Amino acid sequence: MVGKKRRLTGAQRRIQLLGVGRKVFAEHGYSAGSIEEIARVAKVSKPIIYQHFGGKEGLYAVIVDREMDALVQRIAVRIAEGSARQRFERAVLAFLTYVKEEPDGFAVLTRDAPMTMAGKGMPSVISDLGQRIGDVFKQQLKSAGLNAQFSPIYAHALIGMVTLVGQWWIENQKLDVNTVAKHVAAMGWMGLRHMPKKPQFADPDR
Repeated sequence: MVGKKRRLTGAQRRIQLLGVGRKVFAEHGYSAGSIEEIARVAKVSKPIIYQHFGGKEGLYAVIVDREMDALVQRIAVRIAEGSARQRFERAVLAFLTYVKEEPDGFAVLTRDAPMTMAGKGMPSVISDLGQRIGDVFKQQLKSAGLNAQFSPIYAHALIGMVTLVGQWWIENQKLDVNTVAKHVAAMGWMGLRHMPKKPQFADPDR
C-alpha cells in the first residue's frame, strides 16, 4: 500500500512558494510572472498563494525584501573590519560574488518592479548599501583633506557601478568574478585616492 503524500505545514508551504516565486520572477520579471504560473509550478491552487501573501505583489515584496537582506548582510560582514582599502575591495567582491552565486536573486532585484512598490528593488539596495559603506568614503576623504560631506556621492556611485558591471557579467562570463572585482575595485579606489579637492570639468566653458 502506497502511503499518503505528506502535507506541507504552513511554514513549509510559504518557503516553497517563495522559492518558486523567486524563480518565476527571475525568469519573467514582475509583470510577466503570473500567479497562474507560480501555482502551476508549485502544484497548488491560486487561493493558497493569496492565503499566504495576499496576491502577486505581496509575494514579490517578500521575495525582494529577502534578497535585499541577503545581499546587504553579505557586504556588511565583509566590511566590518580592515583598512579602508580592504573594506572597499571586499564590498566590491562580496557584491559580485552574490551576482555569481545567486543569479536568480540578482535578476529579481534588477528586473521590473510594480509602480506601487516605490523604494523596492535595486534602487533601494543601492541606497541601503551606499549608506552602509559611506563611512569608508568618509574616512578616505578626511585623510586626503577633502570634504567628507560628499561621501554619499562616491558610495552610491560605487554601488551603482558594481550593479551595472554585475548585469554585464551575467551575460559575459568569460572572466572569473575575482578578476572582474579586482578591476572594478582598482578603478574605484584609485579614483578615490586621487580625488581633487575641488573637482572641475576639463573644459572650462562646459
